[in-house]
Amino acid sequence: MGYNSPLNNVYAVIDLGSNSFHMLIAKHMAGGVHTIGRVKRKVRLAAGLNEQNVLSQEAMERGWECLSLFAERLQDIPAQNIKIVATATLRLAVNADEFKQRAQSILNHKIEIISGELEACTIYKGVAHTSACHGKQLVVDIGGASTEVVIGRGFDAEVYHSLNMGCVTYLEKFFKDDQLSEENFASAIAAAKNTIAPHVTAFQQVGWELAIGASGTVQAIQEIFSALGLDEYLSLDKLYDIKALASECKTIPQLDLPGLSEERRLVFVSGLAILIALFESLEIEYMGLAGGALREGVLYSMIEDLSVADIRKRTLNCFMARYHVDNLQAQRVFEISNGFLKQLQGYWSVDMRFGSDALKAASVMHEIGLLIDFKEYHLHSAYILNNSVMPGYTRAQKQLIAALVSCHRLDIDTDSFSKLGVNQHLAEVLIRLLRIGVILSMRRQDDVLPELFLTASEPETLTLTMPKSWLDAHPLMCSELEQEARYQEKCGWLLNVESE
Repeated sequence: MGYNSPLNNVYAVIDLGSNSFHMLIAKHMAGGVHTIGRVKRKVRLAAGLNEQNVLSQEAMERGWECLSLFAERLQDIPAQNIKIVATATLRLAVNADEFKQRAQSILNHKIEIISGELEACTIYKGVAHTSACHGKQLVVDIGGASTEVVIGRGFDAEVYHSLNMGCVTYLEKFFKDDQLSEENFASAIAAAKNTIAPHVTAFQQVGWELAIGASGTVQAIQEIFSALGLDEYLSLDKLYDIKALASECKTIPQLDLPGLSEERRLVFVSGLAILIALFESLEIEYMGLAGGALREGVLYSMIEDLSVADIRKRTLNCFMARYHVDNLQAQRVFEISNGFLKQLQGYWSVDMRFGSDALKAASVMHEIGLLIDFKEYHLHSAYILNNSVMPGYTRAQKQLIAALVSCHRLDIDTDSFSKLGVNQHLAEVLIRLLRIGVILSMRRQDDVLPELFLTASEPETLTLTMPKSWLDAHPLMCSELEQEARYQEKCGWLLNVESE
């Protein structure tokens, strides 16, 4: 297929993992990468390894059958846009060449069995391109037969190791009897800690500011937290609680935790044991979930012009291009509302850094629903955000931004804030500033505003002070601000507009 093909901007990455085979199809457009297809099949290749690391014929057949399905989708994609990588199980298997040769014949494409070190660095790149990176971060990816642990900054991995432990191999070693006993958990955790032990000093000497999990185990735990009404961050105490809940189920076939998918159930407890060992050994306090990992790292390595280091900025640029956002208007709204946030620094205890980032995102995206219809465009905008991937923002952060967007005009749905957990107070502060910023930007022109002063005299009271001559000359703006005061009063918030 030539370079003039309409599919020249479509890419495919296949990851032959130890637990599952994945195929990711993405299109490079509007300054970003957009997933247009995903195929996943549970192959459990690692379960086919015996003690001599010979891969069974049955396991290989499962893999070849899966790749026959993938091959159909690859035929329309330019060969130079396809990358296929294999990981731990095929690194270990003494008969990996036998599997690889037939697999390459099925796919009509070369397969690269990557080293553990390259896998760790590529996982880190996938995390860095899809998550907000501030300072050093520890990245953990628990796979089927190996676990990658990396510390990096920006897009560069600094310390990285691939450890010989995974959720499939540990299932076979420590939970083969299906019993969720304290003895099985203890044995799995102890074995994982022994594997981690030689590397603990190196990781702790480098240190990190943020820990991120890039594996299905971490995602599954977050989904359990969500079902239980907990916030999204993992801690050791929470992991112990999940382990206790799992133990009450007695056996893996009976494992039934809120939010745990059937697909993840079989390898969940072995992954949980490895994660507990990592938290204990490395003394991890909190961990969030990454937006991508190995497949995304491979994908972003194939596309040279995705060089914006600020992932959130790249995400916002992509939304602006895709939804034809009026960039100048977005900037006006942000400058006014963020100016107010700076004036209130010290009045309210809020996260100023993320507060500013959230206002920036809400300012950029509050009008994207205009492409659908004006009447309820704020709700259309929020729907789009809630159902879009936003690299650089966690799920909780995306929910906060969507709540701001949904309430930036007309009645304020305070229930949408009560669902934000620890971010509720921040959202209640930011929405008041954003709404005033939207009103004061209504003329969509620069240099039409006087000097503005916003103060907070009480926890729920804001006072906006403006020149009387300006208010007299802008009766519509004055009327909108008076209406806004009534909207905020319905929520128990006071907004005073005063002239000087």
